[in-house]
Amino acid sequence: MIDLKATPPKVIGTITVGKQPSGMAISPKGDLALVANRADGTISVLSIRGKDVLVVDTMTVGTGTDSVSAVAITPDGKRALAVKSAANKVALLSIDGQKVTYDKTDLPAGIFPYNIAVTPDGKLALTADNGAGGGSDGNVDTVSVIDLEASPPRIIDHVTIGDAPEGLAISPKGDLAVAIELRGSNMPKSSPIYHPGGAVTALKIDGKKVTRMGEVTVGGLPEGVAFSPDGSYLYVGNFMDGDMSVLKVDGTTLTDTGQRIKLPGHPASMRAGPQ
Repeated sequence: MIDLKATPPKVIGTITVGKQPSGMAISPKGDLALVANRADGTISVLSIRGKDVLVVDTMTVGTGTDSVSAVAITPDGKRALAVKSAANKVALLSIDGQKVTYDKTDLPAGIFPYNIAVTPDGKLALTADNGAGGGSDGNVDTVSVIDLEASPPRIIDHVTIGDAPEGLAISPKGDLAVAIELRGSNMPKSSPIYHPGGAVTALKIDGKKVTRMGEVTVGGLPEGVAFSPDGSYLYVGNFMDGDMSVLKVDGTTLTDTGQRIKLPGHPASMRAGPQ
């Protein structure tokens, strides 16, 4: 736990959860957090009261081999979705206060869904379907589109994108999503699918229609991604290069500003706060 009100921010504690915690979501009210534990197929439920954070439940949503890698909470705080990567499924969870339940309902995503995000209006969820179990294989992959207004929720589209998406983010404006693709940048230079940089694919969101709009090349092994609070800029963490690309957002068009922000380490995940 990091106290952001301290000057400078400081670590004030740690919480023990499941094996290999890989994804986390915090409820809109800020009183609940869910942690996806990749190695044991569980979701840890955390109660947040001020600076007191406690594990109140650990819920099994798959097996350790299912690789539960990410979780997202809907804007109304009533539902969560967890990706079971190796099982190619998305688990649907219900939230009532701090009680989280899994009724064994799964949706069939694309191959190896690695990340998940929900639109600001709560009508759609998107998954980044990595395809190759965390690496590149030179083949195209997909973003799966989930209609959350349907009863029950269902997959309504698979949008074809580039090779090996890991990062995924939706603009605060709700009109644009981005998939961050490795494109062979994590492969040896001798590999026939090697590229020195990955790519960002822009996806226009118009109602429940998601359309591929174009792409921008970024650095090696891009993974983390975040929009600025007003949605006018996009930041992409390039793990291999140890820096961050800065892209300008104009509607559904992305432009590389050419600015690279050097980081003290190798970025694997990013998140932006509210405006």
